[in-house]
Amino acid sequence: MTPPTRRALRLTVVVGENDTWHHRPLYTEVVHRAHAAGLAGASVFRGVEGFGTGSLIHTTRILSLSEDLPVAVLIVDEEERIRAFLPELDTLVPDGLVVLDACEVVRRPGRGDAPEGTPAR
Repeated sequence: MTPPTRRALRLTVVVGENDTWHHRPLYTEVVHRAHAAGLAGASVFRGVEGFGTGSLIHTTRILSLSEDLPVAVLIVDEEERIRAFLPELDTLVPDGLVVLDACEVVRRPGRGDAPEGTPAR
């Protein structure tokens, strides 16, 4: 039996690891604002290598002097909630990449979601 799916929107915000907002890492500010907005969740992923509009390659390789690695913040929620959050990013992310993708969420039982009588993992 196929689990039920739900249409959603995935917001990906890509910034540099060293980008800041009022002396705080920019990716942290995005996560905290998403939390304050009541979005379903946010995760931050640190890249190992990448380049942006400046064409400078940032990498974790030993011989590289660059430490400003790409960082991606992923947020998935209902389309209306994600679109309502976008104005928060207008001032926060003037130079980063903001991407929206349609996606499907497959919910699997977890904490608080397990059917009655099923132990949570």
